Amino acid sequence: MMRIDYNLLKALHAVVNLQSFERAAQNLAVSQSAVSQRIRHLEQLMGEPVLVRSQPPRCTAMGQQLLSHYQQVQQLEQQLAQRLDVQQGCPVLPLAVNADSLATWFLPALDPWLRNAQIQLQLYVENESQTWRRLISGEALGAVTKQSKAVNGAFSEPLGALTYLCVCSAEFQSRYFAGAKPTKEQLKQAPAIAFDPHDDMHFNYIKDHFDLSAGDYPCHIVRSSEAFVAMACSGYAYCLIARQQVQPLLDNGTLINLLPELSLKVPLYWHCWQFSTHLMQAVSESLITNARGCLD
Repeated sequence: MMRIDYNLLKALHAVVNLQSFERAAQNLAVSQSAVSQRIRHLEQLMGEPVLVRSQPPRCTAMGQQLLSHYQQVQQLEQQLAQRLDVQQGCPVLPLAVNADSLATWFLPALDPWLRNAQIQLQLYVENESQTWRRLISGEALGAVTKQSKAVNGAFSEPLGALTYLCVCSAEFQSRYFAGAKPTKEQLKQAPAIAFDPHDDMHFNYIKDHFDLSAGDYPCHIVRSSEAFVAMACSGYAYCLIARQQVQPLLDNGTLINLLPELSLKVPLYWHCWQFSTHLMQAVSESLITNARGCLD
């Protein structure tokens, strides 16, 4: 039976998590050369590469399996320490979540652990179509995603849907749309906001309803749901934003629903490895319950 030196997996985890050999070396308190040697030793043991030497470094398929295994072993060690009442550091929970969930329902679901400093969050904030990649890479133990099908070794639970509205300020509507619903020609001039270049939700929405492609209109790239709202309120742009986040601003007139007949529902799912600790099981249950109480 093959025996794996977990110092080698720890080095792999550090390189991927910190996104550089240099920072991994600093974190492990060893030289950068020592980190490189551990990665090479691991690759010799596996008989194939575990890292793609890109910027930042990323796991190969083999590296993803090893990283996932290492994360699960860490969780089991923490669970055993709790059973034996051994004092350890606060457990780290690497989770992947989309920005709109993070801005609305996600953190309140973790309140029992965060309020009592019982966990350390390590959040990967990505577009909801990309978060599941953090799970299958082994970087995250759980992920909020729009992917419904679970990967092998994980389970998937439906959470409900975020309802997206196309919003802007009244001043923006007057300036770009003459105070009315936008036309295709008007949208070519009006600045929009997308989360990142992979934000297919916004680009598909405009393509489906107005036959405009990305590049046909000005579009800010802003990786923050809170900044979306701030920019819309300031009259800088229009955007798709979750109703759950902006309902009070719609109620008081700060924002208007530009296209009320064209709301968009995006179903979300919670994915988590089946081989999880009692802590992750409890976190999963809380996230699922809280999401279903907040989402549509």
